[in-house]
Amino acid sequence: MRPVHITDTTLRDAHQSLWATRMTLADMLPILPKMDSVGYWSLEVWGGATFDAALRFLDENPWDRLRIIKRHAPKTPLQMLLRGQNLVGYHHYSDDIVRRFVHASKRNGIDVFRVFDALNDIRNVEVSAQAVKECGGHFEGAISYTVSPVHTLDSYLDYAHQLKDLGADTICIKDMAGMLTPFRTAKMVSALKDEIGLPVHVHCHYIGGMAPMNYLKGVEAGADIIDTAVVALAFGNSQPAVEMIVAALKESEYDSGLDLDLLFEIAEYWEGVREAKKLKRGVTSLMHMEVFSHQVPGGMLSNLVSQLELQKATDRLPDVLREIPKVRAEVGYPPLVTPMSQIVGTQAVINVLTGKRWAVVPQEMKEYIRGYYGKAPGPMDDEIVAKVLGGEKPLAADVRPGSLVTTTYEQMAEEIGDLAHSEEDVLMYALFPNEARIYLEQHKEGAERAVFLMGEEANTVKEEYSVDVNQIRELVKLVEASDVTEVIVEEGDSRVVVRKGGVTESSTAAPVSGPAPVSESVTPPVAAADTAGRPSTWRAVTSPMVGTIYHAPSPGAAPFVATGDTVSEGQVLCILEAMKLMNEITAEEPGVIREVAVSNAQAVEYGSVLFYYEPVA
Repeated sequence: MRPVHITDTTLRDAHQSLWATRMTLADMLPILPKMDSVGYWSLEVWGGATFDAALRFLDENPWDRLRIIKRHAPKTPLQMLLRGQNLVGYHHYSDDIVRRFVHASKRNGIDVFRVFDALNDIRNVEVSAQAVKECGGHFEGAISYTVSPVHTLDSYLDYAHQLKDLGADTICIKDMAGMLTPFRTAKMVSALKDEIGLPVHVHCHYIGGMAPMNYLKGVEAGADIIDTAVVALAFGNSQPAVEMIVAALKESEYDSGLDLDLLFEIAEYWEGVREAKKLKRGVTSLMHMEVFSHQVPGGMLSNLVSQLELQKATDRLPDVLREIPKVRAEVGYPPLVTPMSQIVGTQAVINVLTGKRWAVVPQEMKEYIRGYYGKAPGPMDDEIVAKVLGGEKPLAADVRPGSLVTTTYEQMAEEIGDLAHSEEDVLMYALFPNEARIYLEQHKEGAERAVFLMGEEANTVKEEYSVDVNQIRELVKLVEASDVTEVIVEEGDSRVVVRKGGVTESSTAAPVSGPAPVSESVTPPVAAADTAGRPSTWRAVTSPMVGTIYHAPSPGAAPFVATGDTVSEGQVLCILEAMKLMNEITAEEPGVIREVAVSNAQAVEYGSVLFYYEPVA
């Protein structure tokens, strides 16, 4: 007998993939003891997007959530997804913050750390892997699986050797896009078992429907652990259903030994949660099945639809799906997983909506091309690199990107000050400054706090109505309190609060890299302006998409341009924050700025006039 072990993803990846991370601690608590008694190899409960989503949308402290889950599920190892040097965020953090975060995660309940890098760049895994080993955690090194001319079995084996050299306890094949096929799975698992010699964990998203077959062939080839989710949160963008996999392996040498009756009892609970919240099931559509052509993961596909809805351009989705493989090839075939899925996908959307390929390039794409996210898997298109970077040279190959981030824990502790009461509070602020500050301010000592303490729910009542504009990153939320009504609008790292009586305030956290928006009151969106009454020699610079305009690169900095300035071709005129990323709007030709048509922090529509200029010879 060689029984296969099973990890349950219901409490993390499954609801992130299907329910946009909206599962609350209150949803989990009643069923945790039974899930703990199943006999899973691990319960994946933390990490990925669930950390910041707890703060952004659920008014939950992610550290409290972890501690309470551990208290109610003490027998089963708890697992998290860690994005290497990115931790649970969307950019690199300093080595100091990485080490402290990993140690704090272990201290608060995490046993298994699945660590991956979007580019399979081992330099981005080194520090977090060392920290996991230091604190006595289980280091599961994950290979981000994709299909491209430069991603071969040999390249994956080479990366697995590097993970083993860092002390990996297990190797995970992370098929986030559902691109694995049964015979590729068998070949890869067999090679890893023979050449690396570590236990192999297979993680597949259902998406195109191959995952159950992949698991069967993978188990036959020697896979030790596979990932599943309870049926109410399975299929579609999620993982295969545990009930199906357990039943399929019954009476074989791979029988998991898990109790189907108990699993169905747990499934009934989650089905009740799903129905009560009116949440959708995981479904594989034709567009999902076409992942084998366009290679866009299901979660990324949902995000693209949201972006295009925001831009009032849903009819352009087929064009975007054709553009994504082109952009991906031009920048070295990065695997489409966070944050590269957002960066590549948004560049494709911009290329399609503007009608000018690579005319507008988000700061994050520039940083990637510079090498600040890590080494591209394959060669980039020289013309694209030259167009984006000009004469600037990419980061030298011998420089580890994470070493360039020097922010210390002490600096973060000083910034957040008395609002932080623990190391965990400071780390929360270091990762998500805006969201953490808001949460900690709202939950000062003596304030109402809707958390569960020692398994008991605090008697706090607060009504919230939210509308998701773009899944994880945007929110409109109405908060009713005893003395104030707030409408909170969050877009990216910007927050605007409209209080009772019409008082408006805004705050903005500096973006990952590149310019930070200036904190000013946000005025209503403007539509395209009229050139009537202006000289015929004036020309307009218009917004290529819906977004927010910022005149300066950082708070307190001088504006890029002002009325009367002479600008050269390619000179930055302003920043347009759109679709989570910062986009530089540049001059197409030399000229003199005759009028600045929008205010700083102004929300603009597609085609809105931003500047009028007069060309010069």
